[in-house]
Amino acid sequence: MRYVLWLVIIGLLFGASACDIEVLGGEFVTPTPAVTAGPTPTPLIFGRPGTQPTATPRPPTPTLTPTPTPIPGVEATPTKEPAIPEQMVTVPAGPFLMGSDSGEPDEQPPHEVDLPAFEIDRFEVTNADFAQFVEATGYQTDAEKEGLSRIWRDAAEGKDDHPVVYVSWNDAQAFCRWLGKRLPTEAEWEKAARGTDGRLYPWGNDYDPGKLNGKDSGIRGTAPVGSFPEGVSPYEIFDMAGNVWEWTADWYEPYPGCTFRSDYFGQKYRVLRGGGWFETAEWVRTTVRNANSETAANDDLGFRCAR
Repeated sequence: MRYVLWLVIIGLLFGASACDIEVLGGEFVTPTPAVTAGPTPTPLIFGRPGTQPTATPRPPTPTLTPTPTPIPGVEATPTKEPAIPEQMVTVPAGPFLMGSDSGEPDEQPPHEVDLPAFEIDRFEVTNADFAQFVEATGYQTDAEKEGLSRIWRDAAEGKDDHPVVYVSWNDAQAFCRWLGKRLPTEAEWEKAARGTDGRLYPWGNDYDPGKLNGKDSGIRGTAPVGSFPEGVSPYEIFDMAGNVWEWTADWYEPYPGCTFRSDYFGQKYRVLRGGGWFETAEWVRTTVRNANSETAANDDLGFRCAR
């Protein structure tokens, strides 16, 4: 999925030359307002016979009964007590190397970031999780408010254990707040994905298409969360590469000391990490950065929570 395509088309229609349109991360993956009227996003195609992986069952855990945080325009009192599995991993405090000197220009320069300890979801938020939130609060996603032809319910039918998609940054924020959580920062996400040894992929430095749901898996759609246990990060976190791009809390900004400049830097777009189900090896690296508007919703955009 390459979000720059719409910007290129719009730019050319209004007389901009190809040179006037800057490339995000070295190729056309620039964030665009995906919720504007236009062609329907790529439909979900949920796997060829024999290719759908079996999800690693989530073990029984204590359930979290959240006290709903008031959300503008959302029913404050749940109509039904939710029971979202409390599946979080603690990432210990300490420094790690963020960024890469061999990746795209916006990944540079590599720099040390010292983070306090934090918790992050072991799995991406599922359709079943999000359905409980909607049932409890009456929440409407940005895609629903915009009247888009595809919404999260369409992709969720019969797929409770798949990551929720067609959710915007705003939608992800609302869900996290409801549980007393938040979106991870970009630095937290990267540390959770690569650990402290600077690995290129959550499992190591060598690409292995059997360890993630990416383009090479042939699934051509989301897979149940936890389907690739051999692809976990150093902290045993699942699907940090592939399956869905994940929203983070941060604006798309240059790193300290970065000499690369882009018109897309600034408080315009929110960072996405991890790559989706149609991405190739270079786009599921732990240091890859993507971004989109806060209202963007697509069939490969999801999230996980932190606190």
